[in-house]
Amino acid sequence: MVNVAAMPQPAQSARPRVVALMPSIAEDLYAVGAGSQVVAVSAFTDLPQARDLPRIGDVNGIDVERIVALVPDLVIGIPSQTRQVEPLRRAGLRVVLLPDATYAEIFENLRMIGELTGHRAEAITTIARLQRETAQLQARTRRFVRRPSLFVVLGSAPIWTAGAASYIATLIELAGGVNAARDLHAAYSEYSAEALLRAAPDILISDAAVHLGDVLDREPWRSLRAVELHRVYSMEPRLVLEPGPNYNQGLRWLIDRITPLATP
Repeated sequence: MVNVAAMPQPAQSARPRVVALMPSIAEDLYAVGAGSQVVAVSAFTDLPQARDLPRIGDVNGIDVERIVALVPDLVIGIPSQTRQVEPLRRAGLRVVLLPDATYAEIFENLRMIGELTGHRAEAITTIARLQRETAQLQARTRRFVRRPSLFVVLGSAPIWTAGAASYIATLIELAGGVNAARDLHAAYSEYSAEALLRAAPDILISDAAVHLGDVLDREPWRSLRAVELHRVYSMEPRLVLEPGPNYNQGLRWLIDRITPLATP
């Protein structure tokens, strides 16, 4: 949840000029109809509508001077950027940090961004549309006769994966599957080769940046039935790992890969 006590008051302008410090924040802004108010985005924002906007930061930091020079009414980021945005606060800019780790926060953030930007009604409509689409996608899972297990590969040496508390575990469940690392209570953590072999997942899904294909001929990977049967898929992290208004695309991607193993 947003720390309301620590959060600046909403920008006074009915249509504030906004800087988005994360790609997911930019996606939220465009989703609720506030795209014309966005004056700068982060380096990895790949929305076509934002192609010509200034890039004011990346995972390593933000360009404070450039942001201040843009004179935005509002800067929106995430809690892990708390230290980075302190100079912006000292410069008198209004900064709101929205948590982005869970499925529920997708809708909380859309609602909050709608309120902050003067697009409350559009945000409510967007949330309702997304939830309808989710229900339609989940209807496809009603004919599943089993729930295949998926193991999420975020690192291969050492092995890193997503545990029960992660966003992607929720998405896997919505897709009619089971997170093979559900015994891991942390959201993200290292996982042993022995535990992976015991879990014997039906499907492996991997961040493309891991280059899992380079190690599939090594242990423990080559001993997994998922590898033997070529049930190894590279995913787009933005759609599957990162909560945001495009999550239904990730959900559809998962359902498409689970369905052959879940139906007669």
